Amino acid sequence: MNSEPLTPSQLSELTTGLNRVARNLWWTWNQDAQDVFRDLSPRGWRNLYHNAVAILHEVSDYELGVRLQEAAFAERVRGVIQQFDAYLNESDTWGCANMAHLKERPVVYFSAEFGFHETLPIAAGGLGMLAGDHAKSASDLGLGFVGISLFYREGYFMQAINQDNWQTEYYTLLNPKNLPIEPVLDAKGEPIQGSVRIATNQVYFRAWRVNVGRIPVYLLDTNLPENEDHYKDLTLRVYGGDASTRMMQEILLGVGGVRLLRLLGIEPSVFHMNEGHAAFLGLELMREKMAAGQSLEASKEATKRECIFTTHTPVEAGHDRFSSDLMAFTAHEFSKQLNLDHESLMDLGRVRAGDQGEPFCMTVLALRLSRAANGVSELHGQVSREMWQCLYPDVSVEQVPIGHVTNGVHLLGWMKGPVRAFWKDRLGEAWADEVNESTFWEQMLDPEFISDEELWSLRYRLRRELIEFTRRRLLLQGHHLTAGDYIAFDHLLNPDALTVGFARRFATYKRAPLVFQQFDRVVELVKDKERPVQFIFAGKAHPRDDEGKKFIQHIIHLSKFSELTGHLVFIENYDVHVARQMVSGCDVWLNNPRRPLEASGTSGQKTSPHGCLNLSMLDGWWREGYDGTNGFAIGEDSHPDSIEIQDRVDSENLFTTLTEEVVPCFFNRDQTGIPRQWIQKIRRAMATLSAEYSTWRMVRDYANRYYRPET
Repeated sequence: MNSEPLTPSQLSELTTGLNRVARNLWWTWNQDAQDVFRDLSPRGWRNLYHNAVAILHEVSDYELGVRLQEAAFAERVRGVIQQFDAYLNESDTWGCANMAHLKERPVVYFSAEFGFHETLPIAAGGLGMLAGDHAKSASDLGLGFVGISLFYREGYFMQAINQDNWQTEYYTLLNPKNLPIEPVLDAKGEPIQGSVRIATNQVYFRAWRVNVGRIPVYLLDTNLPENEDHYKDLTLRVYGGDASTRMMQEILLGVGGVRLLRLLGIEPSVFHMNEGHAAFLGLELMREKMAAGQSLEASKEATKRECIFTTHTPVEAGHDRFSSDLMAFTAHEFSKQLNLDHESLMDLGRVRAGDQGEPFCMTVLALRLSRAANGVSELHGQVSREMWQCLYPDVSVEQVPIGHVTNGVHLLGWMKGPVRAFWKDRLGEAWADEVNESTFWEQMLDPEFISDEELWSLRYRLRRELIEFTRRRLLLQGHHLTAGDYIAFDHLLNPDALTVGFARRFATYKRAPLVFQQFDRVVELVKDKERPVQFIFAGKAHPRDDEGKKFIQHIIHLSKFSELTGHLVFIENYDVHVARQMVSGCDVWLNNPRRPLEASGTSGQKTSPHGCLNLSMLDGWWREGYDGTNGFAIGEDSHPDSIEIQDRVDSENLFTTLTEEVVPCFFNRDQTGIPRQWIQKIRRAMATLSAEYSTWRMVRDYANRYYRPET
């Protein structure tokens, strides 16, 4: 290793390269890059949401230069930059070999939210996390792909719990200078600016670019001096405000997104609508075609050939609907541009044309203006065909043109550092190139490849890290603490206990408190000194969802004021970082939605690479993934029609499975103290689930089924 001092040009090269890496979210799935930024300021790394850009602002140029004079550190930085450049410049990708046409005319993916990392909190839940993982895998695979969304300068809300154990919300302003985003500029270096007509006003927007590996995601922003305050705040918060604000955001996303593409000279081959929020883009595409001389019907058919649509919700309330009056005020420009009267425009979003009592539905519009549509699991595809058969009255439910592509997760993006290090130590530098292939995970079935003892040691390390993380977080959540409280927090939770995790949006259909319906029996379970069990919960309820907030309040109350104290905890302010800790450190991932209302669910897919097992209803993806050997199922592949009966039966089935299958299997140890049967389930989960439920597989499915040129 060269120990000579760096020359000014060498120092500049490393500094510039490190700044390039920080401004590309590639570092969020590269452990070497994260380690470099963490080592520059360990405390800053923890306190600044693991934000590489903020770390480089925390560390002065002089300090960075001094650190880079340490030969070993400079070599690490050089290695990261070389990895980054090799990634960006790789030409031998799956996309180049199989989807070369997308290089010139990319897929453009519209989503109201993108969840990339805790650094950039502009997602509300699973829809956004799925979009972020879709983009990361599109980059890895080398697809021609562009994302479109909004820049929410206050992001999604931060959660705090008040003295009544009630969720409260607060917001923090995101500073673009401290984020891995950059302004979109024209040839003169000025911000590119476009506009859309909303209600009676011309609303102006600029754009920010997020570099996600090889692909860009553009975020529209209306916080401009040209706009009235009301319109400046359109991009203030994720799903902020009332129905009027929501509709205006969706006009900006759909219409503004198309206009931004035109300003950038991007000519898409496919417009992919991720949920109905973006469906107004179809009306903008029709407007363009009619302005070029096409008839209404011709423009509609031509637009359909360009668009595909993914629906994510089997819950009626999840489909945006807007009243006739709101449409007349906010979207009257569409009527003028398409040469339609108001009722004809409304009919584009109605199931029953001419029914003036029916509101305008964004999902109906998206289905009408797409050549293909899909749900996000096999069961969700079935449910969606039943839900929307009303749009296709001349065909049977089975023939309704809605297919399915089951969701997945970006494995490297969710894999915790110690797990990455575990594989690297055993398999060398090239392991990450193989991690998305089933052949990599099938090796887990061979005890000579990785021993039971090694896997059990990894599980203990991950559980210990989760417990110590939880202790730190709960200490920060505490109010008016005494010296004794600090000591108590150091002993909270048991590293030897079976640890059950539940973390997600607290939508009521997800039934977070279901297991506690068997309260007395759960108390007996957690107090069993021979076979201890403990629960860690986290999640946010929508600010206007009081029923979801009651669920949170109930669970926190149980954690503080019942016999479950010390065996049940709730972690405040759920985000990507908390999720990563929990999916890696828990032994069991609990998922008990009211079937069939979980369209797919992806949180449980993040557990398998870490050796955490799913305990779930046979809903969403788990209905396809479960094979009897790779986790645990709650109940059967069916459900009663009555909600009351379903909740009662599911609660009983959950407790039965937990006590008769999960707990005995976990604590069944051989003479050396190893739970061989449990570890065999871990091996099976890794081998059968990790690659199959990755976004590498998912994106390739989209490409092969929907992104190829229409024939």
